[in-house]
Amino acid sequence: MDDTDHRLLALLARDGRASVSSLAATLKLTRATVRARMDRLTASGDLLGFRAVLKADLADRPVRGIILIEIEGTGAARVARIISAIAEVEAVHSTHGRWDLVAELGADTLEALDTTLNRIRMIDGVSRSETNLYLSTRRG
Repeated sequence: MDDTDHRLLALLARDGRASVSSLAATLKLTRATVRARMDRLTASGDLLGFRAVLKADLADRPVRGIILIEIEGTGAARVARIISAIAEVEAVHSTHGRWDLVAELGADTLEALDTTLNRIRMIDGVSRSETNLYLSTRRG
């Protein structure tokens, strides 16, 4: 993956419904080039799909938090891809410091969140994790 692929994926992460034309204009590429890159990223497994995040989804997931993840070796991108495909994972961030990845989570119950945490911890390459639950959220 080159810098253009990373920029394309970042644009799609922000707006999965962006048209190929608008992506091409932003990236200063032809529509055919953007479409070919998207097809290649999908075929390689780097682009797993698109999902809508609805306001109601967040409200319906009362158990929320983050998991801080340490990766063994150089598999952070692979682990991030696997984690991103889990329905309870709302976002995955790479970080600098003690932890390699931070994933934002949302679930209906503590049991569902526990199942998700166990799935993440069993991924090959995850060496350590720490979970923090959100107890309350205050808006400005």
